[in-house]
Amino acid sequence: MRAIVTAHPGSDDEVEMVDLPDPQPAAGQIRIRMAGAAVNAADLHIIDASRGAAGGDGPTPRGGLGLDVAGIVDMVGPGVDDLALGTPVAALHFPHAPHATAGTAAEYVIVPAADAAPVPDGVELLDAATVPLNSLTAAQLLALLGPSRARRLLVTGAAGGVGGYAVALAARAGWKVTALARATDEDFLTRAGAAEAITTLDRAIGFDAVLDTALLNEAALRPVRDHGAYVGVFPGLEPASVRGITVTSAVVVPDGTLLGEMLALTARGTLEPRRAGTVPLDRAAYAYRAFRAGGHRGRWVLTG
Repeated sequence: MRAIVTAHPGSDDEVEMVDLPDPQPAAGQIRIRMAGAAVNAADLHIIDASRGAAGGDGPTPRGGLGLDVAGIVDMVGPGVDDLALGTPVAALHFPHAPHATAGTAAEYVIVPAADAAPVPDGVELLDAATVPLNSLTAAQLLALLGPSRARRLLVTGAAGGVGGYAVALAARAGWKVTALARATDEDFLTRAGAAEAITTLDRAIGFDAVLDTALLNEAALRPVRDHGAYVGVFPGLEPASVRGITVTSAVVVPDGTLLGEMLALTARGTLEPRRAGTVPLDRAAYAYRAFRAGGHRGRWVLTG
């Protein structure tokens, strides 16, 4: 099968396509024939880590790319009874080894059946490919804050991948959401459920909690009331607690049941999938360059 991995050291490109053996599902696993795989910020971290390792001793790790996938179940391992062949599914998948192992940017993807969720009618597979990582991250981080009880929440980077889902999910849960983003994103944020959209923190004050997807760190703490809460998106990069503010973060984990809920909300229009564009697998380098350059909303999706 064809798969996208980080490029050889010294290459002018960030990624390249390789041929790997077709993977076979083990017990409890399914194989997905990839229809779409979204490009995410995590891919750029893998690429940059690979480049950073190129100057060290020993072989340079070459990581498989892609964490999101949507496609069709085309093979199941022993013990899988609830996902039939031909079922359209989406999943969050973390490659487990660094050396030219395929991620979801590949023709076939192996995932535990428990991590996959059927894609409901009304959701295109290419849209479904943009949902897993960002929606699960937003949902799991919001869960750290507990019930809303009509409290005020600030979301930074509110029109980004995680931030957009956080605004919609928090508003649905009863938070009064203030969204920090560009002025050009106000229409999207209003549709998502934000009570107000702001472009600066200059006058922001008195929030019960902040979900800091923009990594503003200390600047995002200032608008939070004493003994409020801060939730970050990268463990280890959080600001130090001040004024009794609880500071926490978490790493997203695959969860097929929760993903099913996110896809159902997508089908109902509560969550809005956003695609910047689609690019065939053999032109993947373009999508990664475009994502790094920025200036767009939504995710580039690689197609099989």
